[in-house]
Amino acid sequence: MPQIVVLPHAVLCPEGAVIDAPSGKSVCDILLESDIDIEHACEKSCACTTCHILIREGFSSLTEADEKEEDLLDRAWGLESTSRLSCQAILQGADLVVEIPKYTINQVSESH
Repeated sequence: MPQIVVLPHAVLCPEGAVIDAPSGKSVCDILLESDIDIEHACEKSCACTTCHILIREGFSSLTEADEKEEDLLDRAWGLESTSRLSCQAILQGADLVVEIPKYTINQVSESH
C-alpha cells in the first residue's frame, strides 16, 4: 500500500503526517479521511483551485492532469511545475510527498 507523506502545514497539519493510502483514490479524499481538512470549495468537482497541492516526490506516478485541471491550475496561488488539484490527482502504486500551500485563492474559508 502506498504512503502519502504530508509536509508540515502551520494550520492544517502542523506536525506533518504519514498516511497509508489505497491506490485509486484522490489525494483530496485521502487527506480528508485522515483528518487533514484541506479546502475543497467546489466539493471536488474540478471547478476551483482551493485543493491545490505541490507534489514534492512521486509526481510522475499520479494519473495525468486533463485539460480542465491544467486550465484551473493557472489560477492557483503558488503554482509550480509539480502542482496538482488534489481532487483530481489519483494515487497509483507509488509513495508521494505532498506540500499543501500556505494560501489558496479562496477569500473566505468556513472551517478556518
